[in-house]
Amino acid sequence: MKKTCQTPSDIQKERPFVLVKAFTISSLIVMLTATIIIAALNAHWVRNLLLEKSKEYNSLLVENLNHQIFLRFVAPVAFKYGEIKLREAEQHRLLDAVITSTLHSFHVEMVNIYGTDNIIGYSFDKEQIGKKNAGGVLYEKAMQKKTSSKLIQKGSFLELLFWFPEETKIVTFAPLVQEMQLYRSEEKTVIGVIEIVRDISHDYQQVFKLQGLIVASCAAVMGILFIVLRFVVKHGEKIIKSRAEERLRLEEKLRQAEHLSAIGEMTAGVSHEIRNPLGIIKSSAQLMKKKMIKLDASSNIPDIIIEESQRLNNIITDFLNFARPRQADLRPCHIHDVIEKNLSFLEPQIQTQKIKINKAYHSNLPSISADPDMLYQAFLNILLNCFQAVGKNGTVTISTWFHTRTVSISFTDNGPGIEKNMLKKIWTPFFTTKDTGTGLGLGIVKNIIEAHNGKIHISNAAPSGAVVDIELPI
Repeated sequence: MKKTCQTPSDIQKERPFVLVKAFTISSLIVMLTATIIIAALNAHWVRNLLLEKSKEYNSLLVENLNHQIFLRFVAPVAFKYGEIKLREAEQHRLLDAVITSTLHSFHVEMVNIYGTDNIIGYSFDKEQIGKKNAGGVLYEKAMQKKTSSKLIQKGSFLELLFWFPEETKIVTFAPLVQEMQLYRSEEKTVIGVIEIVRDISHDYQQVFKLQGLIVASCAAVMGILFIVLRFVVKHGEKIIKSRAEERLRLEEKLRQAEHLSAIGEMTAGVSHEIRNPLGIIKSSAQLMKKKMIKLDASSNIPDIIIEESQRLNNIITDFLNFARPRQADLRPCHIHDVIEKNLSFLEPQIQTQKIKINKAYHSNLPSISADPDMLYQAFLNILLNCFQAVGKNGTVTISTWFHTRTVSISFTDNGPGIEKNMLKKIWTPFFTTKDTGTGLGLGIVKNIIEAHNGKIHISNAAPSGAVVDIELPI
């Protein structure tokens, strides 16, 4: 399995992104945790407040019930019968009527009245009447004139864990006192204990719904903030990444420009030094040819020297054109005229190789400001490459069109195309796949197009062949 190695620059570029992403995720976790804690504390506070209000509410109910029992039951029964006996049906019915009418619509689930002997004398549940020692600790406190309450919750483990019990009841024990005393200084006498059981499950469910609403609302807000933050981070990441890539491209171009500059200076110097003795060699060979005609007319040595000197001179000319591209002499120019001039010059080679030239010219192509001689040289190099690629019986298509601000020229051949690993190297100076040549032809073409503020792009055509696309400003 192949492992990819990251350079220090790659790691340095990725580090800010990792830190930003980690900060985003940790911020979301912290915000959500804080939201849940705040919601839990708020719900706990509301529950405690609800419990206190329920205790106060039960105390008021007991106080009112105590008043109604003494006023409407104890006093009349004591006056009529002389003593209170709840076992008698008439007295039990009267007490039940008083309690029922007093607690009507107050959602009281159970009422128990204990005697001073801790025996239930009255209850909504008939089976509880007569039960002994059922009051417990709260009963003892009530006998000491202290009102106290407790909370009873029923439900599963998870319901109790998340404070959402299936059933919640509040139980209040309060003393039943004799309101009328014989003497003002005499303390009120405890004549029994009242136990009230009230179901507050609905109130607790409302609290839980409030808690859920708070958590959901905060989570929604945090989620929106997280999405916005992630969007900002992603956008910033793209900007940073694009700037880093642009910086790398510029650095690469700068290094390449420095490299080419050094090569150009060296090439220009060497070419200049070679051209002078080369001219002497060529002129001497021509002079020797004239003398050799008199001595040995069949000798072709002078011709070989002259031919090779001319080829070497062409190579040096390519070096100089690449190293020191001349300034474009801009004047009105029509692209079709330049292309036709190229095709006229290459007509013998077209006939020899039997190459088919397809022309897809735009009928109203506008003129541009350009140097016709430089464009002629650029198009000539491109067409020669196309002819070499297609060989005999090949096809080359030349297309022209224009947009608002640019004129486009496309040269397409049906040759074998360019290997993918070679596409990135075609602009490298001295790189060539041919047996002959300097590898500077495309570099010269690129310099000419860029001297006109244009663009050039080379790619493979479908199903085969190569395409050279050129854009020149109008």
